[in-house]
Amino acid sequence: MADPDHNNKHNLSAAEKAHVIDDRRASSPNIQDSGSGKPDSVTYHEHAPSAVVDSTPEDRDAQVAARATLQNALHGIHKVQLLSEVDEFCTVHGLQDQQETFRKGALLAQRPGEWNDIEELTDSDKAAIEYEHKHKWSMSKDLLWVVAVCAIGAAVQGWDQTGSNGANLGFPQEFGIARGLDEPGGARDTWILGLVNAIPYLSAPIIGCYSSDPLNNVFGRRGAIFISAIILIATPIGMGFCKTWQQLLGVRVLFGVGIGLKGATVPIFSAEVAPTVIRGALVMGWQLWTTVGIVLGFAANAIVRNSGDITWRLQIGSSFIPAVPLALLVYFCPESPRWYMRKGRMVEAYASMRKLRKHEVQAARDLFYAYVQWQAEKKVIGDRSMWRRFSDLFTVPRIRRATLAASVLHAGQDLCGINTIAFYSSTIFVDGGASVEDALYASLGFGALNFVFTWPAVFTIDTFGRRSLNLFFFPLMAVSLLAAGMAFYIEEQRIRTGIVALFIYIYTIFYSIGEGPIIFTYSAEVFPLAHRELGQAFPDWVVRVLSVSERPTSPAGEICVLNPRPSGFYTGTNMLAFVLAFLFMRETKQLSLEELDQVFSVPTSVFINYQFKHWIPWAFKRYVLFQRHAKLEPLYHKEDIE
Repeated sequence: MADPDHNNKHNLSAAEKAHVIDDRRASSPNIQDSGSGKPDSVTYHEHAPSAVVDSTPEDRDAQVAARATLQNALHGIHKVQLLSEVDEFCTVHGLQDQQETFRKGALLAQRPGEWNDIEELTDSDKAAIEYEHKHKWSMSKDLLWVVAVCAIGAAVQGWDQTGSNGANLGFPQEFGIARGLDEPGGARDTWILGLVNAIPYLSAPIIGCYSSDPLNNVFGRRGAIFISAIILIATPIGMGFCKTWQQLLGVRVLFGVGIGLKGATVPIFSAEVAPTVIRGALVMGWQLWTTVGIVLGFAANAIVRNSGDITWRLQIGSSFIPAVPLALLVYFCPESPRWYMRKGRMVEAYASMRKLRKHEVQAARDLFYAYVQWQAEKKVIGDRSMWRRFSDLFTVPRIRRATLAASVLHAGQDLCGINTIAFYSSTIFVDGGASVEDALYASLGFGALNFVFTWPAVFTIDTFGRRSLNLFFFPLMAVSLLAAGMAFYIEEQRIRTGIVALFIYIYTIFYSIGEGPIIFTYSAEVFPLAHRELGQAFPDWVVRVLSVSERPTSPAGEICVLNPRPSGFYTGTNMLAFVLAFLFMRETKQLSLEELDQVFSVPTSVFINYQFKHWIPWAFKRYVLFQRHAKLEPLYHKEDIE
């Protein structure tokens, strides 16, 4: 059955952008429009277009599933036409002194795999490109600086989470909200404690994430990160001086705003400055360095454990520490070239890109290619307000598919149970029979494992891919979490504590290689430039809301997540997350941010049909019947991209 997405009058698809680019290939100055707001001819790039056009809608879907082509946006444009457009680009944007560089960059962008045959490139240019191909991890000093600053931003996020983890063992007693469920008023105290812990993860998506769009628009990526850092310096200190739970609740509302703003901005900044071939590894640095923050936060909790009545204040207030260097250092980074481009400040965009790449031809190549796609995108979507762009997340098919995929992935983070463990691991270990001190050290071990086993994902996320890692580890996480819950049936306390910790650690290892590193990488890269901030914000909102939904009940030992019944529930939700990812998550590895438009132009019905009719039979033959020569017909063909 044909996908109804094709009939949407605002269908922002790669096919439409291809039509815009095809107009340029034919040297036509204007897009031919039917009057409905979308081009007359909307087709997929395919190996056998005539066969698809002449077939039924059902046949077209099946053929698209096997022949959808990821095509270079500059493919097919005559060299004379391309160089003419480059000259016009340089003249319009005040880059005449870089005209020759951009000419070479455009030719390289058009034929990235044939760089050695481009006669306009000098020996020095070719040597730089060859070095880039052979040493993909070699980065400019400025790019390394951006990576470091984004790492600090992620560490802030991790430390923010773990400060409340240790403080949960102290502030409820001081504020009189520590009664158990079997005591009068215990249910009320449980809900208050849950609300205090949950409120940042309500204000983060509602205020923090969505404030990222206007703040990024006005202040840029660096400015938005700086503002979030100031908030995350002030609010932890404020929490440490609170005298009542009501005051703590109020400060944590503002705390959440900083978390949401930073969480929606840092991954986008990383994605926009990273080279395509290592974008996944660099953006997943968000998760890697979040785990560093978690370890540091747990370490701080343990260090101040014997500070008496102010222990919880030191624990919850210590998270301001990494926010200080974040605020001081962020303005030493170059701004995102794509942000400058969006503002029409092309001279500054090139200057920034030049800092982020080791050679001027690489900078010209990446900026011009992004510019071509951005211009095609603007012709289709026009100048939309923030609210219109927000509605596009659900009404424009290409963007809706990205929203669905990113939301499913973010929801999986909470469905898998990791958030509850991160916030309540100390409580979980105490419930398992550990002393308070031992629980803090056990939580430190949880954080350390999370950090150590995120490293393998750095080297696999751009080779095995986001989707493959995610699907492989979800079932393993489900089994290990179920085993941890079953360990609560063991009567011997020491054995019970050890086995609970063991399976939590195993679960953490699987999460750290699979779901964990992928989440923010994926949502930061799948949206068009005009929708990137809002697109990053909505999936983050999904996971925050899911986090909030469980916070009021988790703190009580009697209904803690890691006892047999709730563990069975989380085992089931892990498998639900696996199914949703299998159906809706598309692979994005080693594609430019602009080329991903074409990945999400394939209708959802076609994508799901492919998984059942092509991928599952192949996987059964390959991994169950061990037929080593079984072949999988690819969903996408990467023509003219390599």
